[in-house]
Amino acid sequence: MTISRRDLLAKVSIIGSMSIGGAVFGRRAKAASAGQRKFTLDLNCGSIGVQADQRQAIGLAHRFGFESLSPDPHYVAQLSAASRRELLAEMKQKDLVWGAAGLPVDFRKDENTFRSDVQKLPRLAAALQQAGATRVGTWLMPCHEELTYLTNFRQHARRLRECATILADHGQRFGLEYVGPKTAWASKQHSFVHSMSEAKELIAEIGVDNMGLVLDSWHWYTAHETVEDLRTLTNADVVACDLNDAPVGRAIDEQIDSQRELPAATGVIDVKSFLGELVAIGFDGPVRAEPFNQPLNQMDNEPAAEATAKAIRKAFELVGG
Repeated sequence: MTISRRDLLAKVSIIGSMSIGGAVFGRRAKAASAGQRKFTLDLNCGSIGVQADQRQAIGLAHRFGFESLSPDPHYVAQLSAASRRELLAEMKQKDLVWGAAGLPVDFRKDENTFRSDVQKLPRLAAALQQAGATRVGTWLMPCHEELTYLTNFRQHARRLRECATILADHGQRFGLEYVGPKTAWASKQHSFVHSMSEAKELIAEIGVDNMGLVLDSWHWYTAHETVEDLRTLTNADVVACDLNDAPVGRAIDEQIDSQRELPAATGVIDVKSFLGELVAIGFDGPVRAEPFNQPLNQMDNEPAAEATAKAIRKAFELVGG
């Protein structure tokens, strides 16, 4: 499995969605027909501290009104064809589609670790394709203790190009998430990609046409970016989206990646403008919360899922629901 950004960045900070079988169901269809948002209210259990397997996540998503959820590549890969059909039938019955999977490759460590993981990627990507999932995303560590920017850039381009090619061969779009807080990218000897423009440069260097961004309101805010930056994007440029707010009482450059708030909780981040631009470009992928919020993480699964759904829905209402 991939290394957790929560675990890695917590140490340094303090110093599509495709519909099943091509159909579009229920809530999402209503939104599209009304000329409103096309993106889905997405459940990513790991991002809100919920410990749940794939079937439990489907149950939570249905109970609390989510419209999509993240697929687990390892889970769907071990399913028989009959079990996969059963899973997809359950999702269809519960009016759910897939969001974006996490990249099951650790490309940030040594070459042996990368090679071991990437050799397994074709099987996992094929399983996602067979399950009707079409989006995969990962995040970029914004600094390195030893590698200079250029050396790190070349290593990322080489490794991620290999991943992107495998994913493209199996019908997957592949998104990269830059990490914006200065408390993160300035925490080690060498800074790395930590803005939208730099992430675009890396994607261009990789040169595989299934690639785009995992866009995050938190990183957009902490990178000092604006609505004008969002207006450089199209639906094809955005694979998935994280939606978060920031604590009050801190300057932008003092924000800490592991200390965030649920969407529209404080109003520090202009979530309305952020989502408005996603509506304007017709973004049709998953929008999920990733607050790395301690009080939320301490909740039991159901209250955490319910609080998250309410927060995202509140944010969606700012742009018409």
